[in-house]
Amino acid sequence: MIKLYTPLHWKDYELIDSGNFEKLERFGNQVLTRPEPQAVWDKSLPESEWQKQSQAVFRKEKNDPEKGRWILGKQCKEQWQIGYQYKTMNIRMRLGLTSFRHIGVFPEQGDNWDFIYDRVKQMKSPKPKVLNLFAYTGGASLAACAAGAEVVHVDSVKPVITWARENMELSRLDGIRWIVEDALKFVKREARRGSRYNGIILDPPAYGRGADGEKWVLEENISEMIRTCSSLLDPGENFLIMSLYSMGFSSLIGENLIRAAFGARETLESGELYLNDAFGKKLPLGTIVRF
Repeated sequence: MIKLYTPLHWKDYELIDSGNFEKLERFGNQVLTRPEPQAVWDKSLPESEWQKQSQAVFRKEKNDPEKGRWILGKQCKEQWQIGYQYKTMNIRMRLGLTSFRHIGVFPEQGDNWDFIYDRVKQMKSPKPKVLNLFAYTGGASLAACAAGAEVVHVDSVKPVITWARENMELSRLDGIRWIVEDALKFVKREARRGSRYNGIILDPPAYGRGADGEKWVLEENISEMIRTCSSLLDPGENFLIMSLYSMGFSSLIGENLIRAAFGARETLESGELYLNDAFGKKLPLGTIVRF
């Protein structure tokens, strides 16, 4: 049976409804309508209620499905903050409306943040080292840092690194090392140096470009990435998390990749990330493998 993972500790996020290839979400005090290709079912609320609640709606461009524009209501802010709490972890993140429909957080990752925090806290090392690859605005980096880890945060987009640094400051944390570079190039260099990390977090996109234009294609590059990461993981205290968002990628693919690179792991678990809407519909949002 496939294991299902969903965050349990959000107060500033709610998936209100989903359907007809859209999702209605509350982030803090703002409600947004965004496209969602996997919400193939009908909406539970009438269209009039979606229009009443939504403060901003994202509409895709006809000639570029990856980009679009936001239609803003009168009371909508283009930037605002939310918080996430778990045990003694209390992080804050600045959100913003972008032309790629993303707003600076993937709320389904909350379960991974809890996992990271717990694993780091359980380690005997006074300062565990954690590597976060394709790290985006840094939710996972903040969770590791809040637990006491020395964090290396790698992303190829400089403005995103700046955004993540702002989130660190909002969370009143310090000490994260910021790397603007292609993730695969970075881990290859770290492997040559003989570097070791107690935790490795991977959240690779289906497609992407490195800081110097390097091409990333998930199905072509992920195997090499995992093999290289296997030489970086500390053989003593360790954990690894890999999330895959590419539609059609089964969690079994992730399992096979991890087993091939790391061998049999008693604590290996895998399955689907999802969010519950207020009507009990489960929205799948990628797969996960971790140990």
